[in-house]
Amino acid sequence: MPTPAGWFPAPEDPAQLRYWNGSEWTADYAPNPYAIASQAAVAKAATRRPKSVAAKSEAAKLSPGKPASALSQPMSVASVTTMLRSLPLGSWIGIALIVLFGAIALASSGLRGLVVLAAVVAVVTAIYVVVTGRMSWLRMPGRKRGLVVLAGALVALMIAPVLPTTERASDDALATSTRSAATPTTAPSQSSASTPTPSPSATIDLDPATPVAGGTITVAGSAPTAESRALDLLATLAVKGRAPKTGYDRVAKFGAAWLDVDRNGCDTRNDILKRDLTSTVLSGSCKVTSGTLADPYTGKTIQFKRGESTSAMVQIDHVVALSDAWQKGAQQLSQDQRLSLANDPLNLMAIDGPTSAQKNDGDAATWLPSVKSFRCTYVARQVAVKATYSLWVTQAEHDAMAKILEDCSDQMAPFSAFTPVPAPAPEPAPIVEQAPVVEPAPEPVQEAPAPEPAPQPVYYANCDAVRAAGAAPIRPGDPGFQKKFDRDGDGVGCE
Repeated sequence: MPTPAGWFPAPEDPAQLRYWNGSEWTADYAPNPYAIASQAAVAKAATRRPKSVAAKSEAAKLSPGKPASALSQPMSVASVTTMLRSLPLGSWIGIALIVLFGAIALASSGLRGLVVLAAVVAVVTAIYVVVTGRMSWLRMPGRKRGLVVLAGALVALMIAPVLPTTERASDDALATSTRSAATPTTAPSQSSASTPTPSPSATIDLDPATPVAGGTITVAGSAPTAESRALDLLATLAVKGRAPKTGYDRVAKFGAAWLDVDRNGCDTRNDILKRDLTSTVLSGSCKVTSGTLADPYTGKTIQFKRGESTSAMVQIDHVVALSDAWQKGAQQLSQDQRLSLANDPLNLMAIDGPTSAQKNDGDAATWLPSVKSFRCTYVARQVAVKATYSLWVTQAEHDAMAKILEDCSDQMAPFSAFTPVPAPAPEPAPIVEQAPVVEPAPEPVQEAPAPEPAPQPVYYANCDAVRAAGAAPIRPGDPGFQKKFDRDGDGVGCE
């Protein structure tokens, strides 16, 4: 069986590595970082074994006939650098493609996408090395290193779901980046005596209320009523494929986090914190500085305290993620309707921060709360949001929702506070009978008078006739004028 390609001690100089392409030696060399260590090990072994055995082992390692076994000791930084420089063109093309796709993954999915991409490449490469024993396109020497890389890649895949992404960057982080730093405020009012009041220096201002331009609250579609069963409402949702994500932008399409769409003077985040937390402490009338959250997704009890490093422990989750909504109908909504969707309390819940990052933009087909007893309520809420804002579901999402709701068929769909209350129908105007209209008799048609007869032409035989008719003197244009009447050509005849 031919020796696989790889780096081996050069037959002519064991202090150098030489590349064996599988059939012959190439002209590629690199320093051998193991030469000194190998020689020392041989010398040490020779003191314990018969000299002939040590010499035979050394001769086998340096035999110029074919390459020695693949190296397994750690390589120095200098030798690794030299080896990278000697990589063939195909390896560099592979590295360039990985860097390109890594940049795309980092931009689109954040650190999580980058780690997943790197881990998948590492898993495939390590499996190849372990199975074949070859160094692979990344020159990974030996099965032992392949196993180490494989184990590390699997660990990276396991921790990737908890890493942050750009897709679902915390709305609190978005809010922090667009608002000013905290300033000391007045002493907070406390709704529970047992909860300590945080100092102003420990807080960060995340919530100057930003009202929506125009102050409009609009929804789309047939919003559920209090009598709607979630399973019945699910049957009304359109089932389509996922649309492209092209054009999605959290701030440009759904507004900054967080707005004051209901114009109550408080931004949406603080409205939800006041609704979902207990034992809350307020600064002023809006800002929640601390409280206790019973997380419905995980069942954890979280002590919330506002601060630059602690606020992210509690996130406001969009039950229907905005990216998911964008790909399932929100592109057709108006800007006001999308602002309402992003700030509608029906679509918002205070939950554990890492769990919010783990959910990302998943729908019911790809992510559900770990507390199974809450899944029915969660799915019913998603159905209500999608019905309220005319969003559709994919077939997989519909099937997952139906499976959950079949176990709680009496679950009612919640009602959106943003749903406009329909105005009462106006009473019909009284019918007034009108008197019959009498048409006047037509006026008699008068006949037009007969046209007057055309005047007869005037003719004078001579000037005597002109004088006799009283028409002298006669001029050109007068009835009966003839040129012979104006003998002297002065324009006057029969003078």
